[in-house]
Amino acid sequence: MNKTIMHINYGEITYDSYGKKSIEDICKQAADIGFDGIEFRGVPPKELSDLSFKEYATQIAAASKKFGLSEILFAIGIRDCTNEDKEVRAKAIAAAVEKAEIVSDICGTTVCNTFASNIRSSISTAPGTSYEFHGSAAATQKDWDLTVDTFQEFGKKVEKLGIKFGFETHMNYIHDLPEPAKKLVDLIDSPVIGINMDYGNTAYFPVRPTVEETIDIYGDKLFYTHLKNSSPVPGSGLRMATGLGDGEINHRIYLAKLKEVGFTGPIGIEAPRGGDRVWFAQQDFNYYKSVMESL
Repeated sequence: MNKTIMHINYGEITYDSYGKKSIEDICKQAADIGFDGIEFRGVPPKELSDLSFKEYATQIAAASKKFGLSEILFAIGIRDCTNEDKEVRAKAIAAAVEKAEIVSDICGTTVCNTFASNIRSSISTAPGTSYEFHGSAAATQKDWDLTVDTFQEFGKKVEKLGIKFGFETHMNYIHDLPEPAKKLVDLIDSPVIGINMDYGNTAYFPVRPTVEETIDIYGDKLFYTHLKNSSPVPGSGLRMATGLGDGEINHRIYLAKLKEVGFTGPIGIEAPRGGDRVWFAQQDFNYYKSVMESL
């Protein structure tokens, strides 16, 4: 049975702020709705910026235990992985390893979201929202080599922890689309480095495989998933975030395909939109639950 994960953005007022909520409030919210766990960010929010990462993880572990959450994930990436300075990369790897050790020891974390360096096009006129110009499309061979080398080293250092790390398919990263994401993890060739499938991000690209084709591309390197939805805004080239069951992505097909291939990893649900996120969490979880029960 897949663990169902509430992304922390359901518990935030803005994307990096809890507002008047505490970690306990957010853990209670997730448990009350029916989630098995939460994916937290890899740094404390501004309200808790005085905490060390270890103190932050300790508060999360205590609150998750209090409310019976069994699966706590974190986003732990290496943003400096394409820096040409070897010492900068080594420092970035060490910092990510330290965080992984902390969440493994304190929170019992077994899966993390991860990411590499942000890569933007060298074409100055390339629009920021035309994601097909950035990320993997703009990556040089050196970007590929440094990213692979960095995560190979990281993988060796964290393999003993028993945590799997999935590159989120996300705009402006080398792992933005299904094919380059799979190419990246194949080159890294680590048993603990795979993919976090976020088709809600893939949908922002004009040329993309279907949900079912994407899952087949990832194969046994699919470690985690993010579910979210959106619809195109007619005539604008833009998309508008929607509820999980309301947008263009058919999550009934998505979840049926995951079941067909025997995916057993956690399934995370996201709400990258403003408004009443407690209500969004309830709505999206109920939609997800109804689909899973019908499969």
